[in-house]
Amino acid sequence: MSPSRASRTRRIGFLGLGMYVPPKVLTNHDLEKMVETSDEWIVSRTGIRERHIADPGTTTSDIATKAAQVALKQAHLSGKDIDLIIVATTTPDMLFPSTSCLVQQNIGAKSAVCFDLSAACSGSVFAMITAQQYLMSGRYRNALVIGAEVLSGFIDWTDRGTCILFGDGAGACVMAPVRRGGILATDMGSDGSAAEYLYMPGGGSKYPPSHASVDQRLHFLRMSGGEVFKLAVRRMADSTKRVIKDAKVKPEHVECFIPHQANTRIIEAVAKWADVPIEKVYMNLQRYGNTSAASTLIALYEAVKEGRIKKGDHVVMVAFGAGLTWGSVLLQW
Repeated sequence: MSPSRASRTRRIGFLGLGMYVPPKVLTNHDLEKMVETSDEWIVSRTGIRERHIADPGTTTSDIATKAAQVALKQAHLSGKDIDLIIVATTTPDMLFPSTSCLVQQNIGAKSAVCFDLSAACSGSVFAMITAQQYLMSGRYRNALVIGAEVLSGFIDWTDRGTCILFGDGAGACVMAPVRRGGILATDMGSDGSAAEYLYMPGGGSKYPPSHASVDQRLHFLRMSGGEVFKLAVRRMADSTKRVIKDAKVKPEHVECFIPHQANTRIIEAVAKWADVPIEKVYMNLQRYGNTSAASTLIALYEAVKEGRIKKGDHVVMVAFGAGLTWGSVLLQW
């Protein structure tokens, strides 16, 4: 079979999953001592009860490596077996080199091609779709995809509108051609006209690090919550409908729905507008908060571990993030 022919018939699936969150837990009651808020207020508006926070000095590559090691063990592979590493993150260890190269060194993946991908909370979905395309071409045998964030260092802990939402963590998957199941359909989209609704102004070429940028608090995440809510619901619901249609799967045959774990109000609204029964929706944000690019992979790992996803089940993963970006994957487990 020629490479071009193979690329049209190859299905890409998952050999192993992994996750890692730092041991330190920050509860809503802890936040009550830091900002003007309450456990009741946070839970009623977001569904979040606690989040994990990395200790000072812990880097994105540190937690990405730990999640990768779990996924590699589950896939019965070692670092030297991996051909491609993609790390989705908005909180890299440094602007360069890429976090993926640091993970490569940590796991001994000497033969792997490595790069990072920046799509904010949509990062893992974008990275999985990107890896799928490389693997379908036949150029690489497998790929290690990681979504990892240490957001706690970029949160304004005096701003109750954002500090209650986010946590640190990493999710990982090993992808490769499979004989049955795998990814059946994908969808991606972006809208730069709405970039101002969710962004961090400092640290790049527009506002390089300086005393002035620090004094002006430009290195913290900024968000227009109301606008993000409306756009997130519409974009994720539409993307979900498209990916189900493209896969030629009946909506009622989707056994598990894994949306980006932003907050319960967004998730419930997406499920409603996408015609997904709430009992099919998987949520774990009550334990981790919004872990951005790590969110959907952490949720996939736990949904499988808890038995919510079984062999042959159809699963939709959908995410939305800064950019704006959104994307979805429909796969058969």
